[in-house]
Amino acid sequence: MTPRQRRALFQRFQQVNPKPTTELNFRTPFELLIAVVLSAQATDKGVNKATDKLFKVGHTPQAILALGEAGLKKYISTIGLYNSKAKHIIATCRLLIEQHHGSVPRDRAALEALPGVGRKTANVILNTAFGEPTIAVDTHIYRVANRLGLAPGKTPLAVEKKLLAVVPDEYKHDAHHWLILHGRYVCTARKPQCPSCIVRDLCAYPDKTAAES
Repeated sequence: MTPRQRRALFQRFQQVNPKPTTELNFRTPFELLIAVVLSAQATDKGVNKATDKLFKVGHTPQAILALGEAGLKKYISTIGLYNSKAKHIIATCRLLIEQHHGSVPRDRAALEALPGVGRKTANVILNTAFGEPTIAVDTHIYRVANRLGLAPGKTPLAVEKKLLAVVPDEYKHDAHHWLILHGRYVCTARKPQCPSCIVRDLCAYPDKTAAES
């Protein structure tokens, strides 16, 4: 994909969705952190259903610590891997209080040092909570970047680095959200919705689907 095509692609995304954001419900960086940790191998809808109740009683590290691991599990038991996630969240809350005065750090290394937080989660927090121009590469973005020819790569990290290198600066903050939404609703894994895709003519994917007759 040429620089002109990349700019055209993000211009179209911006025209359709000027202010994209996560579909996870949150009010504070801490709530976003908890929601993103819970979202691993789970749907945003399922996470929102659980956090709608959880955040009413536990919207700070102190409050979730007070629930304890067993108490936390009662709120997140509908989410996959909830046992390990509960353990990570309790440990994270303890570290936030002990090392960061109960606040979520605006630093990649500090974020990745939290239990259950990897590079992807740290990127989401830096981008969505703090406005940093980072791009978190999940399965949707990895697929879309490769299919489009926007930033092909064999690993999520390779795709992330390439995206940061080729996405025009003015679109970097929102690129993560545009690409994930495109992958979630249009450029789906099994059957991409190519006939309704707004960037179809810019896409390098050789197996585009046709409109059903």
